[in-house]
Amino acid sequence: MIDKIEHALLMAAGMFWQTGWSLVLGFGISALLQAIVPAEQMQRALGRGGIRQIALATVAGAASSSCSYASAAIMRTMFKKGAALVASLAFLFASTNLVIELGIILYLLLGWQFMVAEWIGGLVLIAVMSMLVKLTLPKSLVDEARHHEETGAGHQHEGATGKGETWRQRLTAPGTRVAVARNFTMEWRMLWKDLLAGFLIGGIISAFVPDSVWRALFFTDAPLAIQAPANAVIGPIVAMLTFVCSIGNVPLAAVLWAGGASFGGVLAFLYADLIVLPLLDAYRRYFGWRMAAYMGGVFFVTMAIAALVMEGAFTWLHLVPDRAVSIRERVTDFSLNYTFYLNLIAIGVALWLYTLSRKAPMTHEQHA
Repeated sequence: MIDKIEHALLMAAGMFWQTGWSLVLGFGISALLQAIVPAEQMQRALGRGGIRQIALATVAGAASSSCSYASAAIMRTMFKKGAALVASLAFLFASTNLVIELGIILYLLLGWQFMVAEWIGGLVLIAVMSMLVKLTLPKSLVDEARHHEETGAGHQHEGATGKGETWRQRLTAPGTRVAVARNFTMEWRMLWKDLLAGFLIGGIISAFVPDSVWRALFFTDAPLAIQAPANAVIGPIVAMLTFVCSIGNVPLAAVLWAGGASFGGVLAFLYADLIVLPLLDAYRRYFGWRMAAYMGGVFFVTMAIAALVMEGAFTWLHLVPDRAVSIRERVTDFSLNYTFYLNLIAIGVALWLYTLSRKAPMTHEQHA
């Protein structure tokens, strides 16, 4: 038992270590957007929700944070500053499926097939989601969510000021640095409990759940015609209960793959990092219960459909990889690689922003 507990804690620490720098990056981008991008500029760029706006949001997401928690914070900022919901969600899907670092980790742990399927599947996700939203979204729900008063500590943020200024002028303005620091600190205060729970639960599952459980859960011995659709539904459900964000769930995806889950089931699990329970709760705080429920339903259907499409395509092309996967040593690798140096930089940036925020706390008038 002691060995398993030690293993669970080591896995949790390893998953946090692999994703820590991307969290700082994502929350930093969100804080900067809040501080320098005025609502009218965001409205002009992404307000209409057409193909051009969806494509622009997809590109922006692919260049953004790879952590679902941090990306959700950025998406919230975009939507509440006037971006169309479909464009905001396209950004969210792209930032958690099309980023380079996520593909690299998938390549190292699961092989190039999963890397390619994640990237192509990300585009499929955005296409399916866009069609579902355009067919089903009530306009009243958009207005309600955009003006929802957020609850919970750290939910107020400083927006851009100075009408007529360019974003470059706002970026170099004396107060921008302090505003970014305050917004960054507030994001951490809002989500740190969710993050901590996610990594601990992920470590516990990897240590205490044997492969035989996964083989039974994912219908390993069933024909592919039964296994594939069942796994496309089971994958997101497992993801919802494991709490781990996009890069952090790759090690668990490797555990599922080695344990017998189908190719599409593992992909559905990877796609579903956006509907883990802490994130659904964050959507509730950001937008209210109705929008959180709508997003959760649309996301679940989208992820299951995309996983089935990719399962069928890769099976037809004979590209489904072997199951020879070993991930524990890789996840708990604390060597002097690029992750080590990125985390050192991220820790320094986070401490600097936190210190700056403490030196200039937000007043009641600035909250308003």
